[in-house]
Amino acid sequence: MITLIKNGEIYSPEYLGRQSILFINNKIVKVGDIDESKFLDLELNVQIIDATDCIVTPGFIDPHVHLIGGGGEGGFSTRTPEIQLSDIVKSGITTVVGCLGTDGTTRHMTSLLAKARGLEEEGISTFIYTGNYHVPTPTITSSVKDDVILIDKVIGAGEIAISDSRSAQPSVHEIAKLVAEARIGGLLSNKAGVTHFHVGPGRRKLSFLHTLLEDYEIPASKLYATHITRSKELIEDAITLSQKGGFVDITADEETGEWIKYFKEKNGDLNQLTLSSDGNGSLPKFDSDGELIGLGVASPYTLYEQVVMAVKKYNFPFEEVLSLVTRNTANALCIQHKGSLKEDNDADILVLDKDSLEINHVFAKGRHMVKNQEIIVKGTFE
Repeated sequence: MITLIKNGEIYSPEYLGRQSILFINNKIVKVGDIDESKFLDLELNVQIIDATDCIVTPGFIDPHVHLIGGGGEGGFSTRTPEIQLSDIVKSGITTVVGCLGTDGTTRHMTSLLAKARGLEEEGISTFIYTGNYHVPTPTITSSVKDDVILIDKVIGAGEIAISDSRSAQPSVHEIAKLVAEARIGGLLSNKAGVTHFHVGPGRRKLSFLHTLLEDYEIPASKLYATHITRSKELIEDAITLSQKGGFVDITADEETGEWIKYFKEKNGDLNQLTLSSDGNGSLPKFDSDGELIGLGVASPYTLYEQVVMAVKKYNFPFEEVLSLVTRNTANALCIQHKGSLKEDNDADILVLDKDSLEINHVFAKGRHMVKNQEIIVKGTFE
C-alpha cells in the first residue's frame, strides 16, 4: 500500500512548512517535495490524500490507559469496562501504554498483555507497564526485571502509587529496589525501563522520588510521575523533578491549559512534560476521610479535546502542545520510530482541519483508521 499526503502543513512536531509525506505500508519513506506524476507514469496503485487547508501531525501517544478497565474502589459494580479500538482512534491516538490501577487481584497482568496484543492486531501500537499500585507489585514472570527483559510489550513498571491512601504505603527503599529492577531490565532489553508513578493527593507529594535521586544511584530519567495537577504545591514539586531530569505527566481534564501555563511560567522543563488521558480509568472522588463519594470514567477523547483547547483558548504554539503528546512521550518511554514525522518512522499520522483542528484522517502504522471524519476500522466485537 502506497499513500501520498500532499499539500499539508507539516508539524513534526516542529513546523516544516507545506510539504508532502509518502509512506509505503507502515513506514514513512519521504517527507518533502514529491512528484506524484512519477507514480502515475508507473501506473502504481497510490492512495492520494489532498491535505490542502489541513495540518499533518504525528499520531498521539497516550502513556497511561486502562486497557482492561480500572476502578472498583466502590465495590465490584464500579469496575470500569475494557476500552474499545474506536474510542482510541477517534481521539487521534495511535499508540497506547496500558496499566493496571488499584486492583491487582481481579485484574491480571496476563489479561492486560492479551488486551494489548489484541489492540495491536486490530491496528494500533501498544505497550504495557508491569505492576499496579502496590509494592511488591504483580508481574507476569514473578520479577519486574524479568518482565521487562522477556515480555516484548513491557517497557517499565507502573502505575506504582505514592502519596495516596490506596497505595501499599511502601518505604523509600522498597520503591528504590523496584525502580532499580525496572531500570536494569531496560538496560538488558534496550527498553525504557521507567517506573511510572501514580501520585495521589497526600502531603508527601513527590518527596519519595526526590529522596531516590538524593540517596540512591537512580537516573532521574527513569522516574515518570503522573496525576501531577492535584494542587499547585504538587505541580511545583513536579516542576522541580522535571528540572532534575525526571519526566512528569498531566492527566488531561478541563483545566489542562491552565496547568500547562503554570508549569511553563514556573520554568518547568517542557521537554520533560507529557499529557495522558487515563482512559477507561475510574475517576473517584473521596472526602477528607478517604471515603468514596463519587465515581466517573475517564475518556481517551479528553486528551484530544485538551490539546485543541490549549491551542485555541490558551494560545499556546501548536508545535509546543503537540510535543506533549508525541515527541516528549516517545522520549520518556524510549519508543523507537514514533513521535515525529521523518523517514523510517512508523506511519502514525493525523490530518487535521487547519481552522477547527477536527480530525479528518487517522493512519496507524500506515493503516487508514479514520477517513473523512468517519471511523472505518473498528474493534473485532464493535
